[in-house]
Amino acid sequence: MKKIFLAVVAFVMLCACSSEPQYLNYRGLSMGMPFKAFFDSLTNRGFAIDSARSDSDLTNVVMRNPGELYHLVLAQQHDTLKMLQETYELSTNDSTRNLWQQIRDGLEKELDAWPNCPVLGDDHKVAKFETDGGFITVTLKNTYTPTLNVLYQTK
Repeated sequence: MKKIFLAVVAFVMLCACSSEPQYLNYRGLSMGMPFKAFFDSLTNRGFAIDSARSDSDLTNVVMRNPGELYHLVLAQQHDTLKMLQETYELSTNDSTRNLWQQIRDGLEKELDAWPNCPVLGDDHKVAKFETDGGFITVTLKNTYTPTLNVLYQTK
């Protein structure tokens, strides 16, 4: 009996120790990869650095792709991606409302989770998703200019 108990305890400890940390995925890219590899993958997808809005040491990087409706802001620390934000550049309140709903619904399906929505008005909405790898926040603010952001933060 004692041997069976020890075997079960050893198996449980082995399973607990062998679990790998979970990372957020951004459009098929793991946010757990080294920053340089993540940066190169985005470059291969057509994004280019906006040097006028980026730090010279690449701590905070702004990237643009002419074919996309958004630009990216990336923040890294010690070669680890800590935060990525998509900022959409849309011109009407209706377009941002519709896109906010599409993004929210897509994340709900992808993550199989319900968001926490602390703010849910017509022109100001926030949906927060929590995963094992971090947090995703979708924010809509339609004030003077329409603003839609999707923020990915690692734990």
